[in-house]
Amino acid sequence: MRRSERRGHRTAAALAGAALCAVLAGCGIRTTSVPVDAGAAPSRVPCVMPAEDAASQAARGIPVQVYLVCASQLVTVDRAVQVQEAKADRLRVATELLNELRRRPTDDERRAGFSTDVPESLRVSGPRAGDAEGALRLSRQPEDLSAQALAQIVCTFADSDSLASGETVTLGGPGDYPARGYLCTAETKASPKAVPSSIGVP
Repeated sequence: MRRSERRGHRTAAALAGAALCAVLAGCGIRTTSVPVDAGAAPSRVPCVMPAEDAASQAARGIPVQVYLVCASQLVTVDRAVQVQEAKADRLRVATELLNELRRRPTDDERRAGFSTDVPESLRVSGPRAGDAEGALRLSRQPEDLSAQALAQIVCTFADSDSLASGETVTLGGPGDYPARGYLCTAETKASPKAVPSSIGVP
C-alpha cells in the first residue's frame, strides 16, 4: 500500500474514533441505568436490642440495665441478675452488676454493635478502714483501667440507688490510694474515651 493510501486509512480511522467518542459523551464515563454490583452496602449499627417479653425476662432473673459501648458511646442494655437490690447488701449488688459488665456481649448484642471494655478478671470488694461510707474497692486501680471501662462501671453503678450517693460513685483500688468520687455525666456517656469526672475524696 502506498504512503498516501496509508495516511488516508489512518485519517478515516481517526475520524471514526472521534465520532464514536462523541456518541459516548466525549469518551467519559456515562451514567448507566444498568445495576452495577459494587458489593454490600456498609452495615448500620443500630445500638438497639429487640424487645424481650416480660415472661422471658422474669424467667432469667431481676431486670437491670448496664452500660455497654456502642458507636463510641455508652448505651444501656437490659440484663437480668439473681439478686433483688432492695433486699441485698451493697457489695452483692455491685458484684452482680460488675459480673454483667465483665460478661462478653451476647450474639444479639454483638450484632447490634455492643461491646464491653471491662476486664473479665476485674473484681469488686467493700470499703476498707478509713474509706468514706459507701466506697467500693476494685481489684485494679480505677485510673489503670481504660477510660471506657471506668466509664461503664461508673455509669452502671451510678444508676443503682444502693451504690451511688446522689450522682457520685466512690471507687478505689487495691493500693493505699484513697477512694475517689466519680460522676457519670452526659459528656461521659457521649464520649466514654474521656476519663469520667473525678471529684476527689468525698
